[in-house]
Amino acid sequence: MALNKVEICGVNTAKLPVLTEEEKELLFEKIKQGDKEARELYIKGNLRLVLSVIKRFGSSNENADDLFQIGCIGLIKAIDNFDTTLNVKFSTYAVPMIIGEIRRYLRDNNAIRVSRSLRDIAYKAIYAKENYVKNNLREPTIMEIASEIGIDKEEIVYALDAIQSPVSLYEPVYTEGGDTLYVMDQVKDKKNREENWVENLALQEAMQRLNDREKHIVTLRFYEGKTQMEVAKEIGISQAQVSRLEKNALKSMRTYLRA
Repeated sequence: MALNKVEICGVNTAKLPVLTEEEKELLFEKIKQGDKEARELYIKGNLRLVLSVIKRFGSSNENADDLFQIGCIGLIKAIDNFDTTLNVKFSTYAVPMIIGEIRRYLRDNNAIRVSRSLRDIAYKAIYAKENYVKNNLREPTIMEIASEIGIDKEEIVYALDAIQSPVSLYEPVYTEGGDTLYVMDQVKDKKNREENWVENLALQEAMQRLNDREKHIVTLRFYEGKTQMEVAKEIGISQAQVSRLEKNALKSMRTYLRA
């Protein structure tokens, strides 16, 4: 129906073919024999798989057409490398390949600059992971990847973190019944915790009990970070007087806070 028509790269997604398992097996036998037409049909019959994968990257702000094309590259690589003797569904094998290709594209187009050495380590780890999955049909641990490429696991973790795409604090992570949960809702603010706010309020109240000169000295010393000599020069008294007034002010504030 025209109402459900969605086009990506000029392809009407509503009209994409869906292959049965029997059709896939027959086409793959022909592909092994070098039949290019069968390969083309197999690619077209799995484009819906690419569509389902690129939905995961909907928050990346990348053009859907670009992601679809990159996903198709991953699909073609999966077709060219798929081993039917492994007794695994093609979709199970292809999805990680498509995701990997899209992630590589997003990393390479990341606005944040990462050093070449870190990129090299990260890519080695990614390729090692993909080969491991292909041969063992499970995700490797960091230790297994480190052993495979001969690099410390700490360096691998650091490199993989460095090439991750930045995430907006306003990116939705969950939506239900009109209520949306954003990334910022899951990030803990260590600076503006309630106990810090209460402490700051108490300090302000303690400051109000000082006379104007003591209040000025405490502000210059502990809020503006000036030395006693700098404070003495600014307000026109000796450094010894600043030290005495500061001690009295702090003693008065401690007494109030402990009360």
